[in-house]
Amino acid sequence: MKTLTWILHILPMRVNYIFSDFLYFIIYHIARYRRKVVRKNLENSFPTKTTIERKTIERKFYHHLCDVFIETLYFDHISREEAKKRVKFLNPELPNNYLEQGKSVVVFLGHYNNWEWLITWALYTKYPFYAIYKKLKSKTFEKFYYNLRSRLGTIPLERAATFRQLMSDSQHNIVNLSSFIFDQTPRIYEIHYWTKFLNQDSAVIMGGEKVARKLSAVVLFAHMKKIKRGFYETEYVLITENAGEAAKFEITEKCTRYLEKVIMEKPEYWLWSHKRWKHKKPVN
Repeated sequence: MKTLTWILHILPMRVNYIFSDFLYFIIYHIARYRRKVVRKNLENSFPTKTTIERKTIERKFYHHLCDVFIETLYFDHISREEAKKRVKFLNPELPNNYLEQGKSVVVFLGHYNNWEWLITWALYTKYPFYAIYKKLKSKTFEKFYYNLRSRLGTIPLERAATFRQLMSDSQHNIVNLSSFIFDQTPRIYEIHYWTKFLNQDSAVIMGGEKVARKLSAVVLFAHMKKIKRGFYETEYVLITENAGEAAKFEITEKCTRYLEKVIMEKPEYWLWSHKRWKHKKPVN
């Protein structure tokens, strides 16, 4: 893995994207990686679009997915200076001002654009930044992604240890920013809330909201835009200044609506290959 990442880093990015285009041909046309899943997700999410329109989104998605894969490997050896050029935060003062006031910040984000590159936030703040993640079964990939996510100063925090760590920080008056990817499918016994998302009944992970409410944290949504291949801009959107005062499910609902709006505008940048709707809402 390290040999491959070094090769990609030495080569110019324009050459790496040639590899990405070749990978697209293999993944989409030959391996047909999860094409049934992607196609079904698009059909259910955009029933009013034509077959041609959905296939256009499908192909753009696979091109982008291959770009994300190459970019993630490339990031393993990226310099701090290049990282800040490739991922710009448009309003870093928004979370930093709250952190300066002694308020912890919880950020919601989806599998949109290149979410792995959002670890560059550690370069924009002096406060601890936790990236909440689910531990991988493969020890090789677990080690790779842990090292990748931590190399610029981000603190990867496994999901099972999240509540304990953040509560400990709060008790010791340590303010921090933590990021939660909330558009994953919850485990069946963790389902406590259903909403409409992309035209479908969708169970939503509640971990981020529960932590934010317990900490009375500031909640932001991270909107990442792709400017061109290899370059992104991220803007923070304020959801609430005090999660403890928000009604139950209010934060999750607001973030879901914002993510849905973002996806509707540029659907090719969301992770359509994820089995997002494998659970069905019970019929009352």
